[in-house]
Amino acid sequence: MTLSASTATSGDAKRPHYRFWPKRVPHRITPPATSLWHNLAISALRYPNKTALMFFGSVTTYSQLLTQAERLAARLQALGVRKGERVVLNMQNCPQLVIAHWAILRADAVVVPVNPMNRCEELKHYITDPDAKVAITTADLAEELARASNALEAKDRLSHLIVTHFSDAFDARVQGDNAPPSAWMEWLTMRHPPPDLLEGEVLAWDDPLPPGQELSAPLAGPQDLAILPYTSGTTGLPKGCMHSHATIMHQCAAAALLGNGNAENVSLAVVPMFHATGMISVMHSCIYVGAAMVIMPRWDRDLAGRLISTWCVTNFANIPTMVIDLLASPRFDQYDLSSLVQIGGGGAAMPQAVAQRLFDHYGLRYAEGYGLTETAAPSHFNPADATKQQCLGIPYMGTDARVVDPDTLQEMPVGEQGEIIICGPQNFLGYWKRPEATAAAFIDFEGKRFFRSGDLGRVDGDGYFFITDRLKRMINASGYKVWPAEVETLMFRHPAIQEACVIPTQDSYRGESVKAVVVLRPSFRDQVTEQDIISWCHENMAVYKAPRVVQFVDALPKSGSGKVMWRLLQEAENR
Repeated sequence: MTLSASTATSGDAKRPHYRFWPKRVPHRITPPATSLWHNLAISALRYPNKTALMFFGSVTTYSQLLTQAERLAARLQALGVRKGERVVLNMQNCPQLVIAHWAILRADAVVVPVNPMNRCEELKHYITDPDAKVAITTADLAEELARASNALEAKDRLSHLIVTHFSDAFDARVQGDNAPPSAWMEWLTMRHPPPDLLEGEVLAWDDPLPPGQELSAPLAGPQDLAILPYTSGTTGLPKGCMHSHATIMHQCAAAALLGNGNAENVSLAVVPMFHATGMISVMHSCIYVGAAMVIMPRWDRDLAGRLISTWCVTNFANIPTMVIDLLASPRFDQYDLSSLVQIGGGGAAMPQAVAQRLFDHYGLRYAEGYGLTETAAPSHFNPADATKQQCLGIPYMGTDARVVDPDTLQEMPVGEQGEIIICGPQNFLGYWKRPEATAAAFIDFEGKRFFRSGDLGRVDGDGYFFITDRLKRMINASGYKVWPAEVETLMFRHPAIQEACVIPTQDSYRGESVKAVVVLRPSFRDQVTEQDIISWCHENMAVYKAPRVVQFVDALPKSGSGKVMWRLLQEAENR
Protein backbone atom coordinates (compact mmCIF):
# COMPACT_ATOMS: atom_id res chain seq x y z
CA MET A 1 0.00 0.00 0.00
CA THR A 2 1.31 3.46 -0.90
CA LEU A 3 0.81 6.09 1.79
CA SER A 4 -0.81 9.37 0.87
CA ALA A 5 1.58 12.30 1.04
CA SER A 6 2.09 15.90 0.15
CA THR A 7 4.38 17.08 -2.62
CA ALA A 8 8.03 16.16 -2.07
CA THR A 9 10.18 18.76 -0.35
CA SER A 10 13.18 17.65 -2.38
CA GLY A 11 13.46 17.14 -6.09
CA ASP A 12 15.90 14.27 -5.58
CA ALA A 13 14.30 11.18 -7.09
CA LYS A 14 16.50 8.98 -4.93
CA ARG A 15 14.80 10.33 -1.80
CA PRO A 16 11.06 9.80 -2.27
CA HIS A 17 10.74 9.29 1.50
CA TYR A 18 11.00 13.05 2.00
CA ARG A 19 7.32 13.17 0.99
CA PHE A 20 6.59 11.50 4.35
CA TRP A 21 9.09 13.44 6.42
CA PRO A 22 7.63 14.99 9.61
CA LYS A 23 6.53 18.53 8.90
CA ARG A 24 8.60 21.35 10.40
CA VAL A 25 11.54 19.00 11.00
CA PRO A 26 14.76 19.51 9.00
CA HIS A 27 16.25 16.74 6.91
CA ARG A 28 19.67 17.22 8.49
CA ILE A 29 21.09 19.13 11.45
CA THR A 30 24.21 20.70 12.92
CA PRO A 31 24.60 19.01 16.33
CA PRO A 32 26.24 20.72 19.32
CA ALA A 33 30.04 20.80 19.01
CA THR A 34 30.62 19.74 22.61
CA SER A 35 31.36 16.53 24.46
CA LEU A 36 28.49 14.35 25.65
CA TRP A 37 29.27 15.34 29.24
CA HIS A 38 27.94 18.82 28.57
CA ASN A 39 24.47 17.40 27.90
CA LEU A 40 24.16 16.38 31.54
CA ALA A 41 25.85 19.53 32.81
CA ILE A 42 23.45 21.75 30.83
CA SER A 43 20.32 19.79 31.81
CA ALA A 44 21.37 19.95 35.48
CA LEU A 45 21.87 23.70 35.16
CA ARG A 46 18.46 24.13 33.55
CA TYR A 47 16.47 21.66 35.65
CA PRO A 48 18.34 21.14 38.95
CA ASN A 49 15.33 19.95 40.97
CA LYS A 50 13.61 17.99 38.22
CA THR A 51 13.43 14.19 38.33
CA ALA A 52 16.11 12.59 36.21
CA LEU A 53 15.81 9.00 37.43
CA MET A 54 13.17 7.01 39.28
CA PHE A 55 14.07 3.57 40.63
CA PHE A 56 11.49 1.71 42.70
CA GLY A 57 10.12 4.93 44.14
CA SER A 58 13.49 6.58 44.85
CA VAL A 59 14.08 9.78 42.88
CA THR A 60 17.37 11.23 41.68
CA THR A 61 17.18 14.86 40.52
CA TYR A 62 19.35 16.31 37.80
CA SER A 63 21.52 18.20 40.28
CA GLN A 64 22.00 15.00 42.30
CA LEU A 65 22.86 13.04 39.16
CA LEU A 66 25.45 15.66 38.22
CA THR A 67 27.00 15.68 41.70
CA GLN A 68 27.22 11.90 41.90
CA ALA A 69 28.70 11.60 38.41
CA GLU A 70 31.34 14.24 39.20
CA ARG A 71 32.24 12.49 42.45
CA LEU A 72 32.73 9.15 40.70
CA ALA A 73 34.71 10.88 37.93
CA ALA A 74 37.04 12.26 40.60
CA ARG A 75 37.39 8.74 41.97
CA LEU A 76 38.34 7.43 38.51
CA GLN A 77 40.95 10.15 38.08
CA ALA A 78 42.33 9.30 41.54
CA LEU A 79 42.75 5.71 40.34
CA GLY A 80 44.84 6.95 37.43
CA VAL A 81 42.21 6.92 34.67
CA ARG A 82 43.30 9.39 32.01
CA LYS A 83 41.87 10.86 28.81
CA GLY A 84 41.05 8.18 26.24
CA GLU A 85 41.49 5.21 28.58
CA ARG A 86 38.80 2.55 28.50
CA VAL A 87 36.62 1.71 31.54
CA VAL A 88 34.40 -1.39 31.62
CA LEU A 89 30.80 -0.78 32.69
CA ASN A 90 29.01 -4.06 33.46
CA MET A 91 25.52 -3.55 34.94
CA GLN A 92 21.85 -4.15 34.46
CA ASN A 93 19.68 -1.03 34.30
CA CYS A 94 19.89 0.96 37.53
CA PRO A 95 20.71 4.56 38.53
CA GLN A 96 24.34 3.59 39.14
CA LEU A 97 24.71 2.63 35.48
CA VAL A 98 23.64 6.14 34.43
CA ILE A 99 25.88 7.77 37.05
CA ALA A 100 28.88 5.62 36.07
CA HIS A 101 28.34 6.16 32.35
CA TRP A 102 28.50 9.94 32.75
CA ALA A 103 31.30 9.74 35.29
CA ILE A 104 33.46 7.91 32.76
CA LEU A 105 32.69 10.59 30.16
CA ARG A 106 33.41 13.35 32.70
CA ALA A 107 36.82 11.78 33.35
CA ASP A 108 37.46 12.08 29.58
CA ALA A 109 37.62 8.27 29.43
CA VAL A 110 35.82 5.81 27.15
CA VAL A 111 32.79 3.75 28.20
CA VAL A 112 33.05 0.02 27.40
CA PRO A 113 29.46 -1.20 27.94
CA VAL A 114 29.27 -4.94 28.63
CA ASN A 115 26.24 -7.21 28.61
CA PRO A 116 25.65 -8.26 32.26
CA MET A 117 24.62 -11.72 31.08
CA ASN A 118 28.17 -12.48 29.94
CA ARG A 119 30.10 -15.09 31.88
CA CYS A 120 33.77 -15.49 32.80
CA GLU A 121 35.03 -16.82 29.46
CA GLU A 122 33.29 -14.02 27.57
CA LEU A 123 34.30 -11.31 30.04
CA LYS A 124 38.02 -11.97 29.55
CA HIS A 125 37.78 -10.51 26.05
CA TYR A 126 36.11 -7.31 27.29
CA ILE A 127 39.04 -6.75 29.66
CA THR A 128 41.93 -7.62 27.37
CA ASP A 129 40.77 -6.27 24.00
CA PRO A 130 40.14 -2.66 25.14
CA ASP A 131 43.14 -2.84 27.52
CA ALA A 132 40.87 -1.91 30.42
CA LYS A 133 42.32 -1.57 33.91
CA VAL A 134 39.25 -0.31 35.75
CA ALA A 135 35.73 -1.79 35.78
CA ILE A 136 32.48 -0.73 37.45
CA THR A 137 29.82 -3.32 38.23
CA THR A 138 27.07 -4.42 40.60
CA ALA A 139 27.77 -6.79 43.47
CA ASP A 140 25.82 -9.67 41.93
CA LEU A 141 28.16 -9.60 38.90
CA ALA A 142 31.41 -8.68 40.65
CA GLU A 143 32.53 -12.24 41.41
CA GLU A 144 32.25 -13.29 37.75
CA LEU A 145 34.14 -10.22 36.56
CA ALA A 146 36.87 -10.74 39.15
CA ARG A 147 37.13 -14.40 38.17
CA ALA A 148 37.63 -13.38 34.54
CA SER A 149 40.35 -10.90 35.51
CA ASN A 150 42.09 -13.36 37.82
CA ALA A 151 42.28 -15.94 35.02
CA LEU A 152 44.32 -13.57 32.83
CA GLU A 153 48.05 -13.01 32.78
CA ALA A 154 49.16 -10.45 35.36
CA LYS A 155 49.80 -7.73 32.75
CA ASP A 156 46.21 -7.99 31.44
CA ARG A 157 44.31 -8.00 34.73
CA LEU A 158 42.12 -5.26 36.15
CA SER A 159 43.82 -3.02 38.67
CA HIS A 160 40.58 -1.71 40.23
CA LEU A 161 36.99 -2.92 40.49
CA ILE A 162 34.32 -0.51 41.75
CA VAL A 163 31.29 -2.36 43.14
CA THR A 164 27.79 -1.12 44.00
CA HIS A 165 24.67 -2.84 45.33
CA PHE A 166 21.24 -2.26 43.81
CA SER A 167 19.98 -1.32 47.28
CA ASP A 168 22.42 1.62 47.29
CA ALA A 169 19.88 3.30 44.98
CA PHE A 170 16.47 2.55 46.53
CA ASP A 171 14.68 1.89 49.82
CA ALA A 172 14.04 -1.86 50.13
CA ARG A 173 10.96 -1.07 52.26
CA VAL A 174 9.14 0.46 49.28
CA GLN A 175 5.52 -0.62 48.94
CA GLY A 176 2.73 -0.27 46.41
CA ASP A 177 2.96 0.27 42.66
CA ASN A 178 6.65 1.28 42.81
CA ALA A 179 7.73 -1.91 44.58
CA PRO A 180 9.72 -4.53 42.66
CA PRO A 181 8.21 -7.99 42.16
CA SER A 182 8.57 -10.07 45.31
CA ALA A 183 10.65 -12.62 43.37
CA TRP A 184 13.28 -9.93 42.77
CA MET A 185 13.74 -8.79 46.36
CA GLU A 186 16.47 -11.23 47.38
CA TRP A 187 18.43 -10.49 44.20
CA LEU A 188 18.04 -6.71 44.62
CA THR A 189 18.78 -6.50 48.36
CA MET A 190 21.42 -9.20 48.93
CA ARG A 191 24.70 -7.73 50.23
CA HIS A 192 27.37 -9.70 48.42
CA PRO A 193 30.85 -9.80 49.95
CA PRO A 194 33.55 -8.16 47.81
CA PRO A 195 35.40 -10.61 45.54
CA ASP A 196 39.14 -11.21 45.56
CA LEU A 197 40.91 -9.38 42.75
CA LEU A 198 44.41 -10.69 42.14
CA GLU A 199 46.97 -7.88 42.18
CA GLY A 200 44.09 -5.39 42.23
CA GLU A 201 41.85 -3.45 44.56
CA VAL A 202 38.08 -3.72 45.07
CA LEU A 203 36.39 -0.46 46.03
CA ALA A 204 32.88 0.13 47.34
CA TRP A 205 30.62 2.55 45.50
CA ASP A 206 30.51 4.95 48.45
CA ASP A 207 34.17 4.75 49.54
CA PRO A 208 35.43 8.25 50.42
CA LEU A 209 37.66 10.13 48.01
CA PRO A 210 41.32 10.64 48.89
CA PRO A 211 41.82 13.91 50.83
CA GLY A 212 42.25 16.88 48.53
CA GLN A 213 41.25 14.98 45.38
CA GLU A 214 39.91 17.47 42.83
CA LEU A 215 38.32 16.87 39.47
CA SER A 216 40.30 18.31 36.58
CA ALA A 217 38.59 20.31 33.85
CA PRO A 218 36.97 18.27 31.04
CA LEU A 219 39.16 17.99 27.94
CA ALA A 220 37.32 15.69 25.52
CA GLY A 221 36.04 17.16 22.27
CA PRO A 222 33.61 16.03 19.56
CA GLN A 223 36.13 13.88 17.68
CA ASP A 224 37.47 12.07 20.74
CA LEU A 225 36.45 8.49 21.43
CA ALA A 226 33.49 8.30 23.84
CA ILE A 227 31.95 4.82 23.73
CA LEU A 228 33.34 1.44 22.67
CA PRO A 229 30.38 -0.98 22.41
CA TYR A 230 31.17 -4.46 21.12
CA THR A 231 29.48 -6.33 18.32
CA SER A 232 30.07 -9.82 17.01
CA GLY A 233 30.09 -10.97 13.43
CA THR A 234 30.68 -13.85 11.10
CA THR A 235 34.11 -14.71 12.46
CA GLY A 236 35.98 -14.64 15.73
CA LEU A 237 35.44 -12.69 18.91
CA PRO A 238 33.36 -9.50 19.30
CA LYS A 239 34.81 -6.29 17.86
CA GLY A 240 34.75 -2.86 19.49
CA CYS A 241 32.87 -0.18 17.53
CA MET A 242 34.57 3.18 17.97
CA HIS A 243 32.04 5.96 18.53
CA SER A 244 33.10 9.54 19.11
CA HIS A 245 31.26 12.19 21.09
CA ALA A 246 30.13 13.58 17.72
CA THR A 247 28.50 10.37 16.41
CA ILE A 248 26.47 9.94 19.60
CA MET A 249 25.68 13.66 19.85
CA HIS A 250 24.12 13.59 16.41
CA GLN A 251 21.78 10.81 17.51
CA CYS A 252 20.77 12.70 20.65
CA ALA A 253 19.92 15.86 18.75
CA ALA A 254 18.16 13.98 15.95
CA ALA A 255 16.09 11.92 18.40
CA ALA A 256 14.97 15.08 20.18
CA LEU A 257 13.62 16.57 16.95
CA LEU A 258 12.13 13.42 15.44
CA GLY A 259 10.68 12.07 18.70
CA ASN A 260 9.18 15.27 20.10
CA GLY A 261 11.84 15.18 22.82
CA ASN A 262 11.32 17.63 25.65
CA ALA A 263 11.85 17.99 29.38
CA GLU A 264 8.29 16.87 30.15
CA ASN A 265 8.81 13.43 28.62
CA VAL A 266 8.87 10.41 30.93
CA SER A 267 10.54 7.34 29.43
CA LEU A 268 10.27 3.77 30.64
CA ALA A 269 13.93 2.70 30.60
CA VAL A 270 13.65 -1.06 30.36
CA VAL A 271 15.55 -1.76 27.14
CA PRO A 272 19.06 -2.68 28.38
CA MET A 273 21.28 0.38 28.56
CA PHE A 274 24.44 -1.58 27.75
CA HIS A 275 22.89 -1.96 24.28
CA ALA A 276 22.92 0.81 21.69
CA THR A 277 19.14 1.24 21.69
CA GLY A 278 18.77 1.64 25.45
CA MET A 279 22.00 3.57 25.82
CA ILE A 280 21.48 6.09 23.03
CA SER A 281 17.79 6.17 22.11
CA VAL A 282 16.70 6.19 25.76
CA MET A 283 19.45 7.23 28.20
CA HIS A 284 21.43 9.73 26.13
CA SER A 285 18.32 11.14 24.46
CA CYS A 286 16.59 11.71 27.80
CA ILE A 287 19.62 13.43 29.36
CA TYR A 288 19.97 15.62 26.26
CA VAL A 289 16.49 17.14 26.69
CA GLY A 290 16.20 16.89 30.49
CA ALA A 291 13.53 14.19 30.47
CA ALA A 292 12.85 11.67 33.25
CA MET A 293 13.65 7.97 33.14
CA VAL A 294 11.68 5.34 35.06
CA ILE A 295 14.25 2.56 35.32
CA MET A 296 13.55 -1.17 35.26
CA PRO A 297 16.54 -3.53 35.71
CA ARG A 298 14.84 -6.30 33.72
CA TRP A 299 11.46 -6.95 32.14
CA ASP A 300 8.34 -7.76 34.15
CA ARG A 301 5.02 -7.06 32.42
CA ASP A 302 3.01 -6.21 35.52
CA LEU A 303 5.69 -3.96 36.98
CA ALA A 304 5.84 -2.19 33.61
CA GLY A 305 2.06 -1.75 33.61
CA ARG A 306 2.12 -0.30 37.13
CA LEU A 307 4.99 2.07 36.42
CA ILE A 308 3.47 3.37 33.18
CA SER A 309 0.24 4.06 35.06
CA THR A 310 1.84 5.58 38.19
CA TRP A 311 4.43 7.79 36.53
CA CYS A 312 2.36 8.72 33.45
CA VAL A 313 5.02 7.39 31.12
CA THR A 314 4.95 9.10 27.73
CA ASN A 315 7.66 7.21 25.82
CA PHE A 316 8.15 3.44 25.74
CA ALA A 317 11.03 2.07 23.67
CA ASN A 318 10.98 -1.71 23.62
CA ILE A 319 11.34 -4.89 21.69
CA PRO A 320 8.03 -6.26 20.35
CA THR A 321 7.99 -9.28 22.69
CA MET A 322 7.62 -6.86 25.63
CA VAL A 323 4.46 -5.35 24.16
CA ILE A 324 3.07 -8.78 23.31
CA ASP A 325 3.72 -9.89 26.91
CA LEU A 326 2.19 -6.75 28.44
CA LEU A 327 -0.99 -7.04 26.38
CA ALA A 328 -1.30 -10.70 27.44
CA SER A 329 -1.25 -9.91 31.17
CA PRO A 330 -4.43 -11.02 33.00
CA ARG A 331 -4.16 -7.72 34.91
CA PHE A 332 -3.90 -5.62 31.77
CA ASP A 333 -7.31 -3.99 32.27
CA GLN A 334 -6.03 -2.55 35.56
CA TYR A 335 -3.35 -0.46 33.86
CA ASP A 336 -3.75 3.01 32.37
CA LEU A 337 -1.69 3.48 29.23
CA SER A 338 -3.39 6.70 28.21
CA SER A 339 -0.29 8.79 28.97
CA LEU A 340 1.73 7.06 26.22
CA VAL A 341 2.32 9.25 23.19
CA GLN A 342 5.19 7.36 21.58
CA ILE A 343 5.84 3.63 21.43
CA GLY A 344 8.20 1.77 19.19
CA GLY A 345 11.33 -0.28 18.91
CA GLY A 346 13.27 -2.67 16.80
CA GLY A 347 15.27 -5.86 16.85
CA ALA A 348 12.32 -7.89 15.56
CA ALA A 349 9.15 -7.29 13.56
CA MET A 350 5.99 -6.30 15.42
CA PRO A 351 3.11 -8.68 14.54
CA GLN A 352 0.43 -6.83 12.58
CA ALA A 353 -2.38 -7.97 14.91
CA VAL A 354 -0.63 -6.60 17.99
CA ALA A 355 0.14 -3.27 16.29
CA GLN A 356 -3.50 -3.02 15.25
CA ARG A 357 -4.67 -3.64 18.81
CA LEU A 358 -2.48 -0.82 20.09
CA PHE A 359 -3.94 1.53 17.51
CA ASP A 360 -7.56 0.46 18.02
CA HIS A 361 -7.46 0.76 21.81
CA TYR A 362 -5.06 3.66 22.35
CA GLY A 363 -4.57 5.39 19.02
CA LEU A 364 -0.87 4.47 19.22
CA ARG A 365 1.04 3.69 16.06
CA TYR A 366 3.89 1.31 16.81
CA ALA A 367 6.92 2.81 15.07
CA GLU A 368 9.54 0.27 14.08
CA GLY A 369 13.11 1.29 13.43
CA TYR A 370 16.40 -0.19 12.37
CA GLY A 371 20.02 0.29 13.24
CA LEU A 372 23.19 -1.45 14.29
CA THR A 373 25.86 -0.94 16.92
CA GLU A 374 27.96 0.49 14.10
CA THR A 375 25.32 3.14 13.40
CA ALA A 376 24.73 4.13 17.05
CA ALA A 377 21.23 2.65 17.00
CA PRO A 378 18.85 4.18 14.39
CA SER A 379 19.83 4.44 10.77
CA HIS A 380 16.15 4.13 9.76
CA PHE A 381 12.88 5.14 11.43
CA ASN A 382 9.17 5.16 10.77
CA PRO A 383 7.69 8.69 10.88
CA ALA A 384 5.07 8.79 13.63
CA ASP A 385 2.29 9.87 11.26
CA ALA A 386 3.29 7.71 8.31
CA THR A 387 4.27 4.31 9.68
CA LYS A 388 4.38 1.07 7.76
CA GLN A 389 4.20 -2.15 9.70
CA GLN A 390 6.96 -4.77 9.66
CA CYS A 391 9.11 -2.18 7.95
CA LEU A 392 12.50 -0.69 8.84
CA GLY A 393 11.26 2.76 7.88
CA ILE A 394 13.03 5.55 5.99
CA PRO A 395 16.64 6.77 6.34
CA TYR A 396 17.29 8.69 9.56
CA MET A 397 18.07 12.38 9.77
CA GLY A 398 21.12 13.24 7.68
CA THR A 399 21.36 9.64 6.47
CA ASP A 400 21.65 8.21 2.99
CA ALA A 401 20.84 4.51 2.60
CA ARG A 402 20.77 2.37 -0.53
CA VAL A 403 20.23 -1.22 -1.62
CA VAL A 404 23.06 -2.62 -3.73
CA ASP A 405 24.08 -5.92 -5.25
CA PRO A 406 26.45 -7.38 -2.61
CA ASP A 407 28.83 -8.64 -5.29
CA THR A 408 28.86 -5.92 -7.93
CA LEU A 409 27.90 -3.07 -5.56
CA GLN A 410 25.54 -1.70 -8.21
CA GLU A 411 22.36 -0.08 -6.91
CA MET A 412 19.30 -2.33 -7.18
CA PRO A 413 16.01 -1.19 -8.74
CA VAL A 414 13.02 -0.45 -6.52
CA GLY A 415 11.58 -3.63 -5.03
CA GLU A 416 14.58 -5.85 -5.74
CA GLN A 417 16.69 -7.45 -3.02
CA GLY A 418 20.24 -6.38 -2.22
CA GLU A 419 22.50 -5.40 0.67
CA ILE A 420 21.54 -2.32 2.69
CA ILE A 421 24.37 0.21 2.87
CA ILE A 422 24.36 3.32 5.07
CA CYS A 423 26.12 6.68 5.04
CA GLY A 424 25.49 9.15 7.85
CA PRO A 425 26.97 11.21 10.70
CA GLN A 426 26.12 8.42 13.15
CA ASN A 427 28.42 5.86 11.51
CA PHE A 428 31.18 4.53 13.73
CA LEU A 429 34.82 5.42 13.13
CA GLY A 430 35.93 1.82 12.71
CA TYR A 431 36.62 -1.38 14.64
CA TRP A 432 39.01 -1.12 17.59
CA LYS A 433 42.39 -2.63 16.68
CA ARG A 434 40.85 -4.19 13.55
CA PRO A 435 42.01 -2.16 10.51
CA GLU A 436 41.32 -5.01 8.08
CA ALA A 437 37.78 -5.51 9.41
CA THR A 438 37.23 -1.75 9.23
CA ALA A 439 38.36 -1.64 5.60
CA ALA A 440 36.02 -4.52 4.72
CA ALA A 441 33.06 -2.84 6.45
CA PHE A 442 33.04 0.28 4.25
CA ILE A 443 32.76 0.97 0.53
CA ASP A 444 33.01 4.10 -1.57
CA PHE A 445 29.73 4.67 -3.36
CA GLU A 446 28.96 7.77 -5.41
CA GLY A 447 31.89 9.52 -3.75
CA LYS A 448 30.74 8.83 -0.18
CA ARG A 449 31.78 6.31 2.48
CA PHE A 450 29.00 3.78 3.12
CA PHE A 451 28.86 1.12 5.82
CA ARG A 452 27.90 -2.37 4.67
CA SER A 453 25.16 -3.58 7.02
CA GLY A 454 25.32 -7.23 6.02
CA ASP A 455 21.50 -7.27 5.94
CA LEU A 456 19.60 -7.95 2.75
CA GLY A 457 16.55 -5.85 2.01
CA ARG A 458 14.55 -3.91 -0.53
CA VAL A 459 13.21 -0.41 -0.85
CA ASP A 460 9.71 0.38 -2.10
CA GLY A 461 8.53 3.24 -4.29
CA ASP A 462 7.95 5.45 -1.26
CA GLY A 463 11.54 5.05 -0.09
CA TYR A 464 10.70 2.73 2.83
CA PHE A 465 13.14 -0.10 3.55
CA PHE A 466 12.22 -3.71 4.32
CA ILE A 467 14.55 -6.43 5.51
CA THR A 468 14.33 -9.68 3.54
CA ASP A 469 17.26 -11.85 4.60
CA ARG A 470 20.73 -11.85 6.11
CA LEU A 471 23.99 -11.76 4.27
CA LYS A 472 25.74 -12.55 7.55
CA ARG A 473 25.07 -15.56 9.76
CA MET A 474 23.02 -14.24 12.65
CA ILE A 475 20.25 -15.43 14.97
CA ASN A 476 17.63 -13.00 16.28
CA ALA A 477 16.41 -14.21 19.69
CA SER A 478 13.82 -11.74 21.06
CA GLY A 479 15.79 -8.86 19.61
CA TYR A 480 19.17 -10.08 20.87
CA LYS A 481 21.64 -10.71 18.08
CA VAL A 482 23.43 -14.04 18.44
CA TRP A 483 26.40 -14.64 16.16
CA PRO A 484 26.95 -18.36 15.50
CA ALA A 485 30.71 -17.98 15.08
CA GLU A 486 31.06 -16.56 18.60
CA VAL A 487 28.94 -19.34 20.14
CA GLU A 488 30.91 -21.98 18.24
CA THR A 489 34.19 -20.50 19.46
CA LEU A 490 32.98 -20.73 23.06
CA MET A 491 31.64 -24.26 22.59
CA PHE A 492 34.96 -25.55 21.28
CA ARG A 493 36.32 -25.01 24.79
CA HIS A 494 34.26 -28.00 25.99
CA PRO A 495 36.60 -31.01 26.03
CA ALA A 496 33.97 -33.33 24.52
CA ILE A 497 33.21 -31.20 21.45
CA GLN A 498 35.10 -31.99 18.28
CA GLU A 499 33.00 -29.85 15.94
CA ALA A 500 29.96 -27.63 16.32
CA CYS A 501 27.74 -25.70 13.95
CA VAL A 502 25.22 -23.21 15.34
CA ILE A 503 22.01 -22.39 13.48
CA PRO A 504 18.65 -20.80 14.33
CA THR A 505 15.60 -22.86 15.15
CA GLN A 506 12.09 -21.42 15.12
CA ASP A 507 10.62 -20.33 18.46
CA SER A 508 6.96 -19.30 18.79
CA TYR A 509 7.76 -16.62 21.41
CA ARG A 510 11.37 -15.54 20.80
CA GLY A 511 11.12 -15.74 17.02
CA GLU A 512 14.35 -17.72 16.84
CA SER A 513 16.38 -19.70 19.33
CA VAL A 514 19.87 -21.15 19.20
CA LYS A 515 20.49 -24.73 18.09
CA ALA A 516 23.90 -26.44 18.04
CA VAL A 517 24.66 -29.43 15.84
CA VAL A 518 27.58 -31.17 17.54
CA VAL A 519 30.11 -33.87 16.72
CA LEU A 520 31.61 -35.40 19.88
CA ARG A 521 35.17 -36.60 20.21
CA PRO A 522 35.21 -40.41 19.98
CA SER A 523 36.32 -40.86 23.59
CA PHE A 524 33.31 -38.92 24.88
CA ARG A 525 30.58 -40.65 22.90
CA ASP A 526 27.99 -42.26 25.17
CA GLN A 527 29.61 -40.36 28.07
CA VAL A 528 28.03 -36.94 27.46
CA THR A 529 24.38 -36.08 26.79
CA GLU A 530 22.81 -33.23 24.87
CA GLN A 531 21.57 -31.81 28.18
CA ASP A 532 25.12 -31.90 29.57
CA ILE A 533 26.23 -29.66 26.69
CA ILE A 534 23.27 -27.30 27.19
CA SER A 535 24.01 -27.02 30.92
CA TRP A 536 27.70 -26.33 30.26
CA CYS A 537 26.81 -23.62 27.76
CA HIS A 538 24.54 -21.90 30.30
CA GLU A 539 27.43 -21.86 32.76
CA ASN A 540 29.92 -20.45 30.27
CA MET A 541 28.03 -17.94 28.11
CA ALA A 542 25.22 -15.41 28.28
CA VAL A 543 21.85 -17.09 28.56
CA TYR A 544 20.53 -15.68 25.28
CA LYS A 545 23.51 -17.14 23.39
CA ALA A 546 23.38 -20.58 25.02
CA PRO A 547 21.85 -23.26 22.74
CA ARG A 548 18.38 -24.33 23.78
CA VAL A 549 18.65 -27.36 21.53
CA VAL A 550 21.67 -29.59 20.95
CA GLN A 551 21.71 -32.34 18.33
CA PHE A 552 24.49 -34.93 18.14
CA VAL A 553 25.54 -36.10 14.69
CA ASP A 554 28.34 -38.32 13.42
CA ALA A 555 29.66 -35.70 10.99
CA LEU A 556 28.92 -32.19 9.70
CA PRO A 557 28.37 -31.62 5.97
CA LYS A 558 31.45 -30.02 4.39
CA SER A 559 32.47 -28.54 1.08
CA GLY A 560 35.37 -29.79 -1.01
CA SER A 561 37.60 -27.24 0.72
CA GLY A 562 36.59 -28.53 4.14
CA LYS A 563 34.28 -25.68 5.16
CA VAL A 564 31.19 -26.60 7.16
CA MET A 565 28.11 -26.19 4.95
CA TRP A 566 25.87 -24.59 7.54
CA ARG A 567 23.22 -23.72 4.99
CA LEU A 568 22.47 -27.43 4.44
CA LEU A 569 21.87 -27.84 8.17
CA GLN A 570 19.69 -24.72 8.16
CA GLU A 571 17.63 -25.98 5.23
CA ALA A 572 17.10 -29.31 6.98
CA GLU A 573 16.02 -27.48 10.16
CA ASN A 574 13.52 -25.35 8.24
CA ARG A 575 11.78 -28.28 6.57
